[in-house]
Amino acid sequence: MPTAPSPVVTSPTTLDAYRDGLSASDLFDSRESSQVGLTYGDFVILPDHIDFGVEAVELACPLTRTITLKTPFASSPMDTVTEAPMAIAMALHGGIGFIHYNNTVEEQAEHVRQVKRYKNGFITAPLTLSPNHTVADIDAIKEKHGFSGVPITENGTMNSKLLGMVTSRDVDFLTDRSKPLHEVMTTDLTVGHEPCTLEAANQILKTSKKGKLPIINAAGELVALISRDDLKKNRDFPLASKDANKQLLVGAAIGTRQADCERLDALVEAGVDVVILDSSQGDSIYQLDMITYAKKHYPQLQIIGGNVVTSYQAERLITAGVDGLRIGMGVGSICTTQEVMAVGRPQATAVYHTSQLARRMGVPVMADGGVSTMGHIMKALAVGGSVVMMGSMLAGTNETPGEYFYQDGIRLKKYRGMGSSEAMKKNSASRYFSDSERIRVAQGVSGAVMDKGSLHQYLPYLIQGVKHGLQDMGCRSVSILHERLASGQLRFERRSPAAQQEGGVHSLHSYEKSMI
Repeated sequence: MPTAPSPVVTSPTTLDAYRDGLSASDLFDSRESSQVGLTYGDFVILPDHIDFGVEAVELACPLTRTITLKTPFASSPMDTVTEAPMAIAMALHGGIGFIHYNNTVEEQAEHVRQVKRYKNGFITAPLTLSPNHTVADIDAIKEKHGFSGVPITENGTMNSKLLGMVTSRDVDFLTDRSKPLHEVMTTDLTVGHEPCTLEAANQILKTSKKGKLPIINAAGELVALISRDDLKKNRDFPLASKDANKQLLVGAAIGTRQADCERLDALVEAGVDVVILDSSQGDSIYQLDMITYAKKHYPQLQIIGGNVVTSYQAERLITAGVDGLRIGMGVGSICTTQEVMAVGRPQATAVYHTSQLARRMGVPVMADGGVSTMGHIMKALAVGGSVVMMGSMLAGTNETPGEYFYQDGIRLKKYRGMGSSEAMKKNSASRYFSDSERIRVAQGVSGAVMDKGSLHQYLPYLIQGVKHGLQDMGCRSVSILHERLASGQLRFERRSPAAQQEGGVHSLHSYEKSMI
């Protein structure tokens, strides 16, 4: 019988000679590739050796020069995606949300304040009612906000004398919902007295076993509220993105017109951590002027410039002083810029080339657009993105603005591009340099997406999926992924149309795709 050949023992150096696939430089910088832009579907990442468990994978990543997130996710500043509820959920899971500016200055600043207050412990603007309100008013609050623990004050407002509390225990079994609250409220209260530290307030909550703790001043007036839920949040959201004061991180978008200087002033006063200069084409004199203004008046504020897609554009904004870059033009699911304007760039090529330059200049890049699957997130990180901005992937979740509606028996939510006619009529025309034009050219569409449920279920799924993806690549962290990208150890392969078809679901009569 023939004998099997003896195994050849190879060293890591010898193995390099047999390494399959292409380096990123081979993929994007070769003569062939330099003439053809690539998007995420055009290539696949080759696996590498695994010598660690998925629980060992770290997702920390830089958003700007000074801000690091614990997960590489950001929500897009679109008026159907990010307001305070979305920004809060993103930050709780280690990412960040950017509040859109298709609203008034006061409204946008209030969204920022809501995020900054959320994790501070002290609820400084709780809902309150007067003794003459009814149990039906408690029902309305529970239906809209999901809770029924409400302080009762003399005037029904904050900074008014605290008279009692109404909780679900007080009203659950009442049949007469028109009964006034002064007949059902609990008046024997455990309270904290101003000044009261968060640590002291939490200790009172623990020993009293109450759900909420009102904080009153020397005159007995309600000045704040502490909720037991906030204690649970510290336990349940260990990845939460926080500033030095233990408040959630939040970003906001502004335009590049003179009026946006006032918007920036209001956002800084509200406590915003990072600002995106929101332009569809970010390499403009208007953005350079705004960068100059922002850095002159708020030198510590982190500024993200964009959108850009070329190294030349990126270098200009970095030289002007931005702390991060937003990459992408015409690649969103509801964006028609490439179709209408014939301007843009395939997203993988754009992220790779801009990140190569930005990395040398010490500035992270955020990949914005072209992401519709978890695999796209992995590829955005693998070609140099530090953070991935999502719009359509988050649209339709409970935390997005707007109400659900039914069409053909399917539960939907509206989703629209900021370049759509609807959005531009509201406020976003300046993003496309057409706010003063009599005839506006839409660069986006309006549509609807299916209900995705709560972000608090969806984001943990994405986080775990990205960890598994990095494990398959043999990378314990996003930073190691980028080191291997730069050294050429991370390997890629082009995919033919047949290979793309093979890599997806095929050869089935029918199937269901489930999130978990």
